[in-house]
Amino acid sequence: MSVRPVSLLLTGAARVAPASRATVQKALLRRVYEVISRRFGDDGTAFLNYGYAPPGRPLQDLDLTPEEAQEDRFGIQLYNLVASGAELAGRDVLEVGCGRGGGTAFVARHHRPRRLVGLDLAKRAIAHCRRTHHLPGLEFVRGDAEDLPFPDESFDVVLNVESSHCYPDMERFLAEVRRVLRPGGTLLLADLRHTDLKGERPVAVPQDDVPALRRQLAASGMEIVEEEDITAGVVRALELDSERRRAMVESSAPPGLREQLMDFAAVKGTNLFRAFSERDVTYLRFVLRKPSG
Repeated sequence: MSVRPVSLLLTGAARVAPASRATVQKALLRRVYEVISRRFGDDGTAFLNYGYAPPGRPLQDLDLTPEEAQEDRFGIQLYNLVASGAELAGRDVLEVGCGRGGGTAFVARHHRPRRLVGLDLAKRAIAHCRRTHHLPGLEFVRGDAEDLPFPDESFDVVLNVESSHCYPDMERFLAEVRRVLRPGGTLLLADLRHTDLKGERPVAVPQDDVPALRRQLAASGMEIVEEEDITAGVVRALELDSERRRAMVESSAPPGLREQLMDFAAVKGTNLFRAFSERDVTYLRFVLRKPSG
């Protein structure tokens, strides 16, 4: 079972010569997210993540603004959880993998950084963000997570939500994060991985399982100061949000793509939803800190 339907595209890319593999993988991923962004248009959801709902507790009271649609509350709750891992007020923040920018705009409004830059590889996603989200100190840049277009020590915090599983070279991304962070800076990362491959490789994805992710983070030169398994909260959000997700796919996707997009959206009953609920896939949140000296 794949980490995400996008990963199936990478299976073919893995047969490409190693020197060209990363380029092919990035081109495929960029194409997938360009198609999704075009399909939703400017009136579609501003969030493409799986969301979060605290298990066994009431939903968060986020005091959402009129610009923040109530139907996106689960995606917003995930961003709020991750962004709350560090103090962002008055600081310079970079989000790598901002997608359609809904989470970036939420962080700008509610966590009040001095400057917030959203970066994404997909040209159409960045164009959407620039048309849609207009806030003081907020800007959007097209760029590669593995080759960040910023000088050394440019940011106090880097935010990365449900994006790193797509990167062909996770170690290179982490090295770039460390480079652009100021001494003592923080990486706030949340993402999914296979729970345990048990010696098997279901599909040729750049990253494999939770143990591999922990090894990559431990070798990054940054200290892991917090780790939280939030899979149960992601599953609860998917359960509560399933009918909206199903309706969104049915209204926006042609019949031939609906089954794949239902799985992409982890609608109840799909393979990916079962993978989350049966814990074949784990969703983790991390806080990492760059050394001060």
